[in-house]
Amino acid sequence: MFHAFDNHPSSRPPSRAQWMAVLARAPLSLLEPALGEHAQRTPQWLRAPETGLMMVQGRAGGTGERFNLGEVAVTRCALRLHGVAHEGAAVGVAYVLGRSHRQAQLAAVADALLHDPAQQDALDAQLLAPVRQHLARERAERHARAQGSKVEFFTVAREAGGADGDEEENA
Repeated sequence: MFHAFDNHPSSRPPSRAQWMAVLARAPLSLLEPALGEHAQRTPQWLRAPETGLMMVQGRAGGTGERFNLGEVAVTRCALRLHGVAHEGAAVGVAYVLGRSHRQAQLAAVADALLHDPAQQDALDAQLLAPVRQHLARERAERHARAQGSKVEFFTVAREAGGADGDEEENA
């Protein structure tokens, strides 16, 4: 679902939906160093980090009827950073899978900073682009592991060489 947000045209800055999708999956190990001094600032909490459960739904075959698949832990928060944006304080919001309050806080800080057009290009280069690359590597590794267990099924006719197309060519 999020893969559509992983690649954005470099000719224009990312939209909020794009950067929120990337930040929601950004690992803590990439968030902390990319935010530098902003990661150490104490924000004004609008909603302190809190963890809860969210119901995940699936669809049979990707297009069938919805069904409840199970629950996942989600951490959310909202904060205000003073002195960041041109017009007052910037507000940042984040939802991340799991129970990491620090990851949610840093994703919200990044969201607040990305509201400032003057900082978007720098944050895109030092935070969002490396996270996109990390997510692409993870996706490629998952794909390679899945391909390693892929089984090719052949029909009896193909194994015996008696497919309809073979008989016509030999005649």
